[in-house]
Amino acid sequence: MAYQVTALSLACMMTLLHGLQASLCPPLPMPNNATEFSCSSPSLQEFPTGFPNETLLISVEFTNISKIGADALVGLSKLQELHLSSNKLRSLPDGLFHDLPELATLDLTRNLLEDLPPGIFRNSSVLTQLSLHGNQLATLRPSWFHPLRHLAMLDLSHNQFTEVPPFCFSKLENLTDLDLSFNFLHTLTPQILEGLLHLEKLNLEGNQLQSIADGTFQRTPSLKFLFLRNNTLASLSAGIFEPLNLLELLDVSYNKLTSLVPKFSSQAMKLSLDLSGNPWACKCHMSALVAWLKEHSIFLWAEQQTICATPKYLEGQMITSLAPGKFGAC
Repeated sequence: MAYQVTALSLACMMTLLHGLQASLCPPLPMPNNATEFSCSSPSLQEFPTGFPNETLLISVEFTNISKIGADALVGLSKLQELHLSSNKLRSLPDGLFHDLPELATLDLTRNLLEDLPPGIFRNSSVLTQLSLHGNQLATLRPSWFHPLRHLAMLDLSHNQFTEVPPFCFSKLENLTDLDLSFNFLHTLTPQILEGLLHLEKLNLEGNQLQSIADGTFQRTPSLKFLFLRNNTLASLSAGIFEPLNLLELLDVSYNKLTSLVPKFSSQAMKLSLDLSGNPWACKCHMSALVAWLKEHSIFLWAEQQTICATPKYLEGQMITSLAPGKFGAC
C-alpha cells in the first residue's frame, strides 16, 4: 500500500511539473540538449523567441498571440513539428515557413485566419500533415497545395468554403486523409478529387451538398471511408459508389434520401452503411435494398433509426424489420 501511495504521489508531482513546464516560454535558460518546447500561457501576446537552432518541435498553443513576424522561425532549419493551434492569428507572413526544410507537421487549428499568401508553402515540400481546421478561410487557393507532394493528411474542416476549385488537390499524390467537413460546399465533381489516387478517407459531413456528379469516385480508387452525413442530398445516381472496390464505410445519414439503388462493387467485402435519419420511402425499390443488405450481410449502423417516412401506414417502421410483401407498391 505504501508503494502505491508513493507511486501515485510521484505521478501527480510529474503531472504538475509537466503543466508548469508547458506554461513557460523562451527566452529562458534552456538545457543544451533540449529540442522540444511547449508554451500554453493565455497571457502570452507575442510569439516567443530564443529557441536553440537544434529545436525539433515547437508548441505555442492556447495563447493570445494575434500575429507572428516573418523572421520568427529563422535559424530553425531542423524544426520538424510546429503546433500553433488555439491562438488568435489573423494572418501569416509570406516567408514564415520558407527556411524550414524538415517541417513535416503543421497545426494551425482554431485561429482566425481569413486567407493565406499564395506561396506560403512553396518551400514546404516535405510536409506530411497540415491542419487548418476551425479558421475563417473562405477561398481555397490551389497554389497552397501544389508544392505539397508528400502531404498525407489535410484538414480543412470548419471553415467557410463554398466551393473547391477544379484540380485544387491534383498534385497531392500521397494524400490519404482529406477533411472538408462543416463548410458550405454544394456539389462534388470529379475535378475536385482529381489526382487523389491514394485517398483512403474523405469527410464531407455537415456541408450543403445537393449533388454528386457521375464519375466523381472514379478518381479515388483507394477510398475506404466516405462520410456524407448531414447534407441535403435528395438522390444519388445508381452506381455512383460502384468504382470503390475497397470501400469499408459509407455514411449518408441525415440527408433527404428517399431511395438508394444497392449497386456497389462486389469487391467491397467489408462494407458497412449508415442510412439513418433519411425520409425513406418504403416501396418496392426499398424492398430490393433491404434484400440486398441481408443477402450480403451488410452491417447497418444506427439500424433502429433507419426507418420509413412513407407510405403513411409504415411511418416509423424500421426498414429491416419489414418482410418483402409488406413494402408499399411503386
